[in-house]
This record gives sequence, structure tokens and C-alpha cells, in this order.
Amino acid sequence: MEAADTLNFNIGVLGHIDSGKTALARALSTTASTAAFDKNPQSRERGITLDLGFSSFCLAAPPHLGPPQYSKLQVTLVDCPGHASLIRTIIGGSQIIDLMMLVIDVTKGMQTQSAECLVIGEITCPRMVVVLNKTDLLPEAKKQVLIDKMTKKMQKTLENTRFNGCPIIPVAAKPGGPDAPETETPQGISKLIELLISQTYMPKRDPSGSFLMAADHCFSIKGQGTVMTGTILSGSVSVNDSVEIPSLKITRKVKSMQMFRKPVNVAIQGDRVGICVTQFDPKQLERGLVCSPESLRTLYAAVISVKKIPYFKGPVHTKAKFHITVGHETIMGRVMFFSPAPKDFDAEPVVDCFDFDKEYLYQEEYLSPGKDNNVDGQTEGAQAPRQQWALLEFEKPVTCPKLCLVIGSKLDIDIHTNTCRLAFHGVLLEGFEEKNYPEVSLPKLKVFKLKHKEGQVERVSDDYSVIGRSLFKKETNMQLFVGMKVKLSTGEVGVIDGGFGQSGKFKIRIPDGLSPETKQQLALTSKKKPKGSKGDPAKLDEEKSDTQPITISLAFKRYLFDPQKKMIQS
Repeated sequence: MEAADTLNFNIGVLGHIDSGKTALARALSTTASTAAFDKNPQSRERGITLDLGFSSFCLAAPPHLGPPQYSKLQVTLVDCPGHASLIRTIIGGSQIIDLMMLVIDVTKGMQTQSAECLVIGEITCPRMVVVLNKTDLLPEAKKQVLIDKMTKKMQKTLENTRFNGCPIIPVAAKPGGPDAPETETPQGISKLIELLISQTYMPKRDPSGSFLMAADHCFSIKGQGTVMTGTILSGSVSVNDSVEIPSLKITRKVKSMQMFRKPVNVAIQGDRVGICVTQFDPKQLERGLVCSPESLRTLYAAVISVKKIPYFKGPVHTKAKFHITVGHETIMGRVMFFSPAPKDFDAEPVVDCFDFDKEYLYQEEYLSPGKDNNVDGQTEGAQAPRQQWALLEFEKPVTCPKLCLVIGSKLDIDIHTNTCRLAFHGVLLEGFEEKNYPEVSLPKLKVFKLKHKEGQVERVSDDYSVIGRSLFKKETNMQLFVGMKVKLSTGEVGVIDGGFGQSGKFKIRIPDGLSPETKQQLALTSKKKPKGSKGDPAKLDEEKSDTQPITISLAFKRYLFDPQKKMIQS
């Protein structure tokens, strides 16, 4: 089978642990590829899928995909693990999935991990089919009623997702459970195959661009060399090409290639392929990335476009630490959110590039639409911008392709608390490859904070100047603020002239002079009540309430990564 006449279509089998994903893949499949069906010894022992298992079956291409281009359709089933701690693996596999099959245990319905799989599906996959498995466990008399009930329940769950109205189908992949004899015939599988075929489409496959493959298995064949099997995430590869294993910094030549046990000369994006190289110990690479030489970058930090996952409960704060899944790695990282400057909140989002010439506003947390967002200290239901970004700083360097998917999660939340642990997702737009990126690269990222200080006018000095207090601490270096504009609560604009005395007081020059009303108000506030005078308390109170102290406000912005920490006024 030459690769060219066969379309490879990847279907991800996702779901909560023990929903019967592996049994379903086995029932659907005829050819098991090297990784299939819980070959992993650790997995066998625990009876769960520990790695992305792959298996496939081949059919004549259906008319809506068929000739002239393809005569065969090869469906590759990617059996994603359902164990909570293995969510990283699912995220790794989800980037190559064309259709998602969400497996639900019909006796249990949606569970924590089914919800997380749904979230990952929404981020990464255009289409989905829901399979209600284990229908053999339902009492015969009530079977149809219970199936209908669960179908309705699932339709309701999917209503507000991109999978609203997707097909839902009942099956029994392994009647009698894991210990039942192999002779038991699975129920509903041929209907499911028909449904899956009807859901296939021409996936976007682009042979151009750098070659990148997610290798999930590595083994040696005596007299041949070492075979790395995996799925091509981008580009294409041919026999005799050089490929790099970036995590080990080694380059090898492709000696031969196979797709499902048949030799091929070329494989492209979306294909599942085994690549044979020589002089390479398989023990060095269990899973990881293989690519065109020098096409991947190793990053210490990155700027991503970011969206919060609505199912994640609670705010997502700047400076918080998350498990960051980038490419095929999950590492810890710290996050800082920022948005366009307030005047650009409504600007059209830009998806695939980042502009270092623009200015951005620092945010204490991700701003969610419809929430009381705190923007520059104004909490009153401030609107959320149409686009937000985050700076991610990784605890250890990570190797990944450009524009790859990024997911931030709190994988340390206990799996048994019924909450979604995936917090945000985005696309990696810019990466920083220098270890000293805070000094070298970050200064060009123009993220600013708006600062606001308030003080009071103590007294008039003359018609064109006043003395102020309470704006600075005693130890503040006043020279830094000389020449900065301030505004009085009575409307006058002034300029800080310098310090006055030793206690943090300062002099303000008012170029246009003080208004008569301001002078009168200041005359009243600075009038001191003579010592020991009783006075009429009601009258005194009245005077007091009329003479609120005049406040001075100083507003400026400071760029977070400016080494000089300059204060800037527009």
C-alpha cells in the first residue's frame, strides 16, 4: 500500500478511566499497530492505558472522500489514557486528532475526566461522536428507557459546547466485562463504524513546513536499526532525509519507513509512520519529538494568546503557577496576564502573531466577560477586552514548535474533587531562547502598570504655588518626581517643583494660578480654631463640612520590564 492512495484519519478515543475505551478500540480494530492495546507492562498490571495506544482498520474510501485521490480510508484509533495523572498524555495526543470519540459508561454518565476530555476536545478538535458503552450492564426490561434517558442527559451537557447536536450511539464493546470469554460478540459496533465513516472529512494536511513527529514508541529490529513510531504533526519526511531528536541533540538519516507494516518512501502531516534509523539506542527515547534538523527551539519563556476555560472554577491570577503543556511536554510555569491598552479593548483579535511595538496593560488576573473586572483600579463592571495574552516563564526550558497549542492546568487538584483542572489555553506566539531573557528580551515587551497616588494641599504659598503633603513618604527621593504633573480636586493643573522641608512635604507650581474659589477654600481649611475657644458646635460642624481638604492626584505609568523603571505621563 503506497501512502499516496490511502487517507489516514485519526480518531481519538477519550473518556473517563474504566469507561471501556481500550475494549472499544479492540472491537473496532483489525490491524493493531505497535503501540496498541495496553502493551505497556505497567498498563497491563493496572488494566489501564498508560500511553497513547494506536490501532487501525482499513476500508474502501467512502464516496464523499473517495476517488480519484484516495481509494482507501485508514482509520487510526488513538486510545488516549483516562487516568487523571495522565491528562498530559491526552493533551499530547489531541493535537493530531481529526475526530473525537468520547466514551461514556452508560451506567455512570459524565465523570470528572469525561468533562476534561470534552474541554480538550473543544480546544483541539472540530468534530465529536459520543459512545454510550457498557449497555449490556443495563437490565433488559429497562434498557431502551435508560439509554434514551442518558442520551437526553448528554445532549443537555453538550448544548453550550461546539459539539451541540453531535451524534450519540449506544454499544457494548465487551459484553460481560473484562473477564468474559473472547467469544462474546460486541454489540452495536458495525453501526458505530458506519457512523464514524459518515463523520469523516478531508482533514487539512499540509506537507510544507518543517517536519515534526510525535514519537510514542522506540524499539530496535535486529540487523535493521532503531524504529521510532509516531504521528506526523507537521510537514513531511522522505527516505534519506536527516532528522533530529532535539531532546538528545542528535541527527540521524532515515534509512527506511513503514506505514502499518507496508514500506513507503514519503509520509506527510497526519500520517502514522515508523521511521528506521541506525546507530541509535532506543532506550534513549521512549517518547518525544523528532523533527527537521534545527527546526525546534528550546524556550525559557514565551508570550501566548490566552483564553480561560469556562469550566475552571475561580479566577486565574497573575504570578500563579500552573502545569503548562506545550508541544509534548508538561512543565511548571508562572503566568502574567496582560491586555491591550484600555482604548484598544475592542480591537479585532490577531491570532498568529504578536506586536512588540504596541503597548499593553498589566492585569492582576485574567479578565472574564460579564464579571466585575478590576481594570486600573476601576472595579465597576469594567468590560473584558476581546483579546488577552500571557507571559509564561518556565521552571525548566521546553522544546516546542512555533504557534503550538498551550494548555495551563492545576493537575495537583485532587482528581476526586469533581472540578475541571484545566484553567486556560492558547497559542504560543513568541518564545525567548536566551537563559538571560529577563535582561535581554523582556525590556522590549511594553507592558505597563497605571500608578495613582493621592495627597492633600496643606496651604497656599502664593497665587501661583501651594505646599502639599501625604503624597510621598519621608524617605522618598523627591528629585525623581520633579517636573511631573499633578491635578488638584478643584481642577487646577500643577507641576511638582521640589521638596519642602524634611518631612516629605513638597511645593507645587500652578502655571495658570489658583482660582479665587480655591484660595477662599484654602483660607478656610487652613484657619485654625483659636485654642480653648468653645464656639457653637453646630456652626463649627457646618464650616467643617463645607471645607473638605483639597486633594492632589498624581497619575503615571511604569513599564514592568524597563530596567530604568522610568515614570511616564501621557
